[in-house]
Amino acid sequence: MVGLSIEHFQFILRGAGWTLVLSATGFLGGALIGLPLSLVRARSGWLLRSLSGAVIQLVQGIPLPVLMFLCYFGISIAGFNLPSLVAAGLAMTAYSGVFLADIWKACIEAVSRTQWEAAECLALGPVQRFLYVILPQAARIAIAPTVGFLVQIVKNSSYAVVIGFFDLTYSARVVNNSTFEPFAVFTIAALLYFAICYPLSVLSYRLERRLRQK
Repeated sequence: MVGLSIEHFQFILRGAGWTLVLSATGFLGGALIGLPLSLVRARSGWLLRSLSGAVIQLVQGIPLPVLMFLCYFGISIAGFNLPSLVAAGLAMTAYSGVFLADIWKACIEAVSRTQWEAAECLALGPVQRFLYVILPQAARIAIAPTVGFLVQIVKNSSYAVVIGFFDLTYSARVVNNSTFEPFAVFTIAALLYFAICYPLSVLSYRLERRLRQK
């Protein structure tokens, strides 16, 4: 049985670095999709609300590993061979986008109706009401659940191993296959996931508690 070496640990750390890259890609890409979707669902006509709701339900109904398979192998059928990072990033972006859309829609609707009426009394147009009155308050409400969801993005990025993406889980599997020490290897991987997620969980909890006090 081969023991763990510094090189093995460094290899796992490199995988952790790519986990951060994929998580950041999924979150930022999802934010670009989620914000317009949340606005459409919150304040548009019934047709756009229905269409956006159908898209959200469709993507939410597909397990993330299957979504990654579809992006990685499905797009290749059309003649485009995507690197695993790009395919995983697309899947994570779609996954994050639809869930962030629901989170942010709820935050927009959580703004008191009196705030909408007050903005209307100020003779502000629809866009101005959103930009200057509603969105700042909705953003304040959304901080805690958004940070909390970011924790889920980091943990769910481990599914990218199904398409061979080099992340923390993949690097741990490679090291385990060469050392045959699964307990030690995956304990290190678990601790690294914890080191990434725990500060975010604490931040989400503190933000939520602070918002309740105001």
